[in-house]
Amino acid sequence: MLVEERKARLLAILAETGHVVARSASDAMGVSEDTIRRDLRELARDGKLKRVHGGAMPLSPATAPFDGRLKLQDAEKAAIGRAAANLVEAGQLIFLDGGTTALNVARSLPETLAATVMTHSPNVALELMRCPRIDIEIVGGRLFRHSIVTTGAATMSWLSRFRPDIAFIGATGLHPDHGVTTGDSEEAEVKRKVIDLSGSTYVLASSEKIGAVSSFVIGALGDVDGIITGAEADRAMLEAIAAAGPALIEAG
Repeated sequence: MLVEERKARLLAILAETGHVVARSASDAMGVSEDTIRRDLRELARDGKLKRVHGGAMPLSPATAPFDGRLKLQDAEKAAIGRAAANLVEAGQLIFLDGGTTALNVARSLPETLAATVMTHSPNVALELMRCPRIDIEIVGGRLFRHSIVTTGAATMSWLSRFRPDIAFIGATGLHPDHGVTTGDSEEAEVKRKVIDLSGSTYVLASSEKIGAVSSFVIGALGDVDGIITGAEADRAMLEAIAAAGPALIEAG
């Protein structure tokens, strides 16, 4: 079997089953595991999949730049935003992450809500200007242009001053074996800090993130209280994720 034929078959397996196991693929194709691992490395280098121990997983489309993600699953993200907003209570200190789904949470908060929202996203802060009774705490730091959020040592120090009642964070991958992941190491640090400081934490996850894996671990599924996702997410994968502990809220 030629190299390109093997790669095409590996991608077909990934699309059909949601993962590739190197040992199983080598048996099925009659080649060595080293050959399969080399093919997977090359496919990962070309941006076709994510290498993990023993094989490969889908590459999350949520790692694209912010402008590109605005158009990805926009109706589903709006529904997730409404479901998240329904969990908010007056008087709370709320942490709202950056990202396109978090922006939909900000858009869904009622204008009459009296609360405090802290965020490291300038876009979220600007969206909340329409709500006169929401006090906005902007978390400082170095602006990460890809996601338009602040990160770094100053951000971590700033976060330490707060104890949110409820937090909504984004992620680019949720998987029963690999947990909650994202595409940038400093963003992962910020999200881990928020989980540690908050009374409860919910992950905002549109359907393309369910079953995907990114490079940097935010935490285990059991570290968060719930996952808010859309009705289009893979059912079997959702059941496996829910079995790890977090409550599952499906936004219709």
